[in-house]
Amino acid sequence: MIKVGVLGARGRMGAEVCRAVEGDDGMELVAAVDQGDALDALTAADVVVDFTHPGVVMDNLRWCVEHGLHAVVGTSGFDPSRLDAVRAWQAGTGEGAAANVLVAPNFGIGAVLMMHFAEKAAPFFESVEVVELHHPKKVDAPSGTAYRTAELIAAARAEAGVPPSPDATTTELDGARGTDVDGVRVHAVRLSGLIAHQEVLLGGHGEIFTIRHDSMNRESFMPGVLLAVRRVGDLPDRLTVGIESLLGL
Repeated sequence: MIKVGVLGARGRMGAEVCRAVEGDDGMELVAAVDQGDALDALTAADVVVDFTHPGVVMDNLRWCVEHGLHAVVGTSGFDPSRLDAVRAWQAGTGEGAAANVLVAPNFGIGAVLMMHFAEKAAPFFESVEVVELHHPKKVDAPSGTAYRTAELIAAARAEAGVPPSPDATTTELDGARGTDVDGVRVHAVRLSGLIAHQEVLLGGHGEIFTIRHDSMNRESFMPGVLLAVRRVGDLPDRLTVGIESLLGL
């Protein structure tokens, strides 16, 4: 039986994680912690799941690592500098040296496959851009999924020697062309009625290839979260980004 603690337990995603853990025969929810609660209750857990806020997740994660607790993180905002900080904490001695961390830009199986397919397709097209669409209460832009997708696309194109996407823009209003992630343009839409959606648009000579993923509810992320909880303690790498390796990709 895996004992699980949840950070951000009263949020939309955190509450969904709590329900999923309680419904799994191989897991026990031992702590549901949110803003204002003491973190000490998490010491009863084997694995802590964090769905909080980019402004607090690093403090939470450092506390978990220092207490030797494996962590599964779905909170956005993990750029290379933050990942380096996690590695530094894990390199310490004591309980922190025993804690594995998995940070996933997206736990949706379809979303992970979308990123995988986009990475494979990117070198074969002259142009590529990413459009992500989310509910208006999302605090970060672009989404972690879009950021990671752009990183994968850029790396695949660089390895294949593909030049940057053509763009003759010389005059623009600030933000009109989105943000630039390693040379890949990423656009963010915030609209009532949406949950989490993303399109990767690839263009070539006389053809457009579109890869789209839609999350219709937050329950769709739970199979990936539970898979990560089951596997994080046995992962060969101390820090793992994404659940691709758990799916054999």
